[in-house]
Amino acid sequence: MDKPVALADEPVHTRVSGLDSGEEITVTARATDADGMTWTGRAVFDADDKGVVDLDHAKPSSGTYRGADGMGLFWSMTPAKGNLDTSWFRPNNPQDASSYQVRLAVRAGGRTIAERQLTRIWVMSGVHRKVLTVAHDKLRGELFLPPAHGPRRAPVLLLGGSEGGVTYPLTAALLASRGHPALALCYFGCEGRPKNLVGVSLEYFATAARLVRDQPGADARRLAVFGGSRGSEAAQLLAQFHPDLVRDAVVYMPSRNTNGPYYRGCSSCGRGQAAWTWNGKGLQLIPIPLDHVRGTVLAIAGGDDPVWGSFSSAESIAQEHNATGHQHKSLLYPKAGHAVADFPYLPDGGGGHLGGTRTANARAKADSWPRVLQLLARK
Repeated sequence: MDKPVALADEPVHTRVSGLDSGEEITVTARATDADGMTWTGRAVFDADDKGVVDLDHAKPSSGTYRGADGMGLFWSMTPAKGNLDTSWFRPNNPQDASSYQVRLAVRAGGRTIAERQLTRIWVMSGVHRKVLTVAHDKLRGELFLPPAHGPRRAPVLLLGGSEGGVTYPLTAALLASRGHPALALCYFGCEGRPKNLVGVSLEYFATAARLVRDQPGADARRLAVFGGSRGSEAAQLLAQFHPDLVRDAVVYMPSRNTNGPYYRGCSSCGRGQAAWTWNGKGLQLIPIPLDHVRGTVLAIAGGDDPVWGSFSSAESIAQEHNATGHQHKSLLYPKAGHAVADFPYLPDGGGGHLGGTRTANARAKADSWPRVLQLLARK
């Protein structure tokens, strides 16, 4: 095990040696989520002719995942109870716990021959979390600042989708642990903000962008905005209309257009209204223009998205050009669904109403996340 203590978005490399050639072993991974539910991943292997099982390269003969995958035991963990398709590993909020534990065990011949405990970190030592309120800060969100005196890195503004509330605090915590000032913003569905997604002003997002841009440790020239699902619309709009603030946008499961308002539990409400406004006027754009964007819009989508046509939207975004004539980019995963956002390796449901296969969704996250971090690192 090369990283017994690591950030939760980092892969670890596991190798079992000292076995007999062809010896069968069972490797398990166990973790407990914030609800007290135990999740378990399992894989059965045969040692190679040198008596070694390297999980990066060995294919399990059976277990909770298929194919060689060094992190398969982590993302394929299943809950002790409940329906896998509708279950999600619920991590602790970073205010309650800075990490979680994964226990690895190796069994052979009916006995346990090795055990290791891994610590998966959300919040590195020195990261500071601040809760922002509308009453005090004119914004609702959770701001995470990296340890002082580090190099200046790209600040990040994170926007969730139609679920509302503060959606990405763990992602913000991980980004701050990597040196990026990060703000997980609520724009509706929380105290001080509209109950529904209607009439949300672009000025509100600009205020949030300025706040995170101006934090210690932020390279103000390189601000990026992340937007998932409905938040992808706001991210594109902010990058297009405020290139003075935003350089890059990462849009997960994106729409190519602005869509109408979203009222929880009422599909017919809000007709004639706009979800987004700018200078007091509704923004209804088909498609959202991207020609004033200063940097890159990186669109990430799955081809089995039942929520909306994010795959074709991502393809379309990648055909557009920014203010300097450079083409935007996409990462496309044909077998993934509407659950390709965020960092990898946490177990979640098997697709269900969000589409895609569990394997495809997990591997889409594992492939796309390092590329997102590369975009943030670009000077």
